[in-house]
Amino acid sequence: MSSSSATTSKPLNSRGRVITASLVGTTVEFYDFYAYATAASLVFPHLFFPSFSQTAGLLSSFAVFGAAMVARPVGAMVFGHFGDKFGRKSTLVASLLTMGIATFLIGFLPTYESIGLWAALLLLILRLAQGFALGGEWSGAALVATENAPAGKRALYGTFPQLGAPIGFIIANLLFLVINFALPGEDGTSSDAFMAWGWRIPFFFSAFMVVVGLWVRLKLVESDSFQKAEKKGEIKKAPIGYVFQKYWRQLILGTFFMLATYVLFYLMTNFTLSYGTTATDADVPGLGFGHTDFVLMQIFGVVFFGAFTLVSGPLADAIGRRKLLIWVTIAIIVLGFVYSVFLLPQDSAAFTGALVQTFLIFGFTLMGMTFGPMGALLPELFPTSVRYTGSAIAYNVSSILGASVAPLIAVELWRIGGGNPWLVGIYMSGAGVLTLIALLMGKETKDVDFDAE
Repeated sequence: MSSSSATTSKPLNSRGRVITASLVGTTVEFYDFYAYATAASLVFPHLFFPSFSQTAGLLSSFAVFGAAMVARPVGAMVFGHFGDKFGRKSTLVASLLTMGIATFLIGFLPTYESIGLWAALLLLILRLAQGFALGGEWSGAALVATENAPAGKRALYGTFPQLGAPIGFIIANLLFLVINFALPGEDGTSSDAFMAWGWRIPFFFSAFMVVVGLWVRLKLVESDSFQKAEKKGEIKKAPIGYVFQKYWRQLILGTFFMLATYVLFYLMTNFTLSYGTTATDADVPGLGFGHTDFVLMQIFGVVFFGAFTLVSGPLADAIGRRKLLIWVTIAIIVLGFVYSVFLLPQDSAAFTGALVQTFLIFGFTLMGMTFGPMGALLPELFPTSVRYTGSAIAYNVSSILGASVAPLIAVELWRIGGGNPWLVGIYMSGAGVLTLIALLMGKETKDVDFDAE
């Protein structure tokens, strides 16, 4: 059979249904995740960790943010097991419900002022639930897209769930900005109303988005690849054990394929937001931008993230995932070495802003180019019978090595540098080097037979 996951017969799911189901679901999931990420920088240090210093409160908030990454591999194994045994559809519905309920409940949490440290503990529990759900979400959405892709377009279709990341980021941050604008404070700071209840609105809004996502996903039909595996008796009783026994090398390579992507993204979002909005005369000085101004700069950069995510799909189908990612990873390494060139304050505020915006455009462009092909590359490492489990574990274990520690390491390196972020750039380059080594050790996957066991 050819490398395509599609057959000559009419596809079980229409192109529009596949695109919408993979895109809408991940948009909801990433929206929920970014709503927390924004609040982790803007709100939570003040409401849940107020007894700490400014830096310590920020570190504590990011530590809870990172804790979700630890839960993601657990979610990957649980949802991957059920997704490979019983199908993608019901597993995707369950992951979406889990994420939506946890996010919705964050909006009801009492703060430190009301119940003390119990507030931080409850926040941690719900954050772990978010991570657990996201552990099963991405790979399921990627499989819906790639297992239903027509011939020669697997990477293109694999970019649609990836688009959920920039779209979810934009929706979450724009909603926070609108609420901030509707509840203005003095001198550009958050108002008492925003800190009391306004920040909760984005978490409540997730309920509406979950309903939309569920409506789309419940209309899905299991992919032809999964149904063929069932008919051939290839479904495994214990996909987790089988994937570790037979495909441990692919798990390791897939984990490091994603490393630079994770580190780049969380430095471009969480860290740069904190660094960019910290006052120039703080204990660890930052750039001193207003929060609204810097978020708008990030959103403008994320537009490039989305655009180049789409661009990366046809490129990866044409020249191969490995070749494209090698060149993009080299560019990430170079960007890390010139990190402080773009992110140090200049004599002119306008020049500082121009440099930072240029950096955000470059960084998010590379983010789209490296994140887009992953929707096809990681599933292509594994056969149908363990594809959900294998791709989910690789994707989410990488989140521990990259995403969970990236904001914490970056803040500490920023402190060690006395406000100069050059060490943060070296850290990003180091992650890029590890990913480059993995790519050089790996093989091209664009021509693999998606139905072969």
